[in-house]
Amino acid sequence: MIPPGIVYFVPAALVVLLVPGPAVLYISTKSLAEGKRAGLVSVLGVQLADLTHALFAAAGLSAILLTSSLAFDAVKFLGAGYLIYLGLRSILSREDRSAAQSLPVRTEPSKVFVNGFLVDLLNPKTALFFYAFLPQFVSPPAGAVTEQILILGIVFVLLGLCTDSSYALFGSFVRNLLSKSSRFRKSGKYLTGGIYLAIGVIAATVNSKE
Repeated sequence: MIPPGIVYFVPAALVVLLVPGPAVLYISTKSLAEGKRAGLVSVLGVQLADLTHALFAAAGLSAILLTSSLAFDAVKFLGAGYLIYLGLRSILSREDRSAAQSLPVRTEPSKVFVNGFLVDLLNPKTALFFYAFLPQFVSPPAGAVTEQILILGIVFVLLGLCTDSSYALFGSFVRNLLSKSSRFRKSGKYLTGGIYLAIGVIAATVNSKE
């Protein structure tokens, strides 16, 4: 059944989704570095992770992160480490002469998808967000709480597909504008890697009590 609070949930979710976070920055960076297709594939990976978080919230598994600082820190550092790994790999990647004159080489779609999924899945703040946010719009007298949380989670993912795709398309638009710049072509991998490193460092310094 449709949760009664969905009328208020949709505008609240849109506000949350439009505020750039680590996942949005990842999508925008991927789109800026490799184009529209990479950005949109990243969106699919991120939203699959969001759906997974929604399932965890419905099952109550996200409560583990809320009550265990050890579990929170373990997931946090895994996610931060993965972002730092992506940044270093981008910066240290080898270039031949022809590549140096072009934009960064495109990553296989399957890898782009998996990276997007892991970046969002390994963000404990996302898990805690779903656990704390979705229940606010659930009405126990209206029916099964688990079912309502799942419905709200699915709605959130559908909205996220729209908002995140807009960021991916914007990143691709900026890429097309900058593609004529030789400086951008030569420094593209450093820009991409630098953003990943920055997100990773910020993620690693997040306090579980914030």
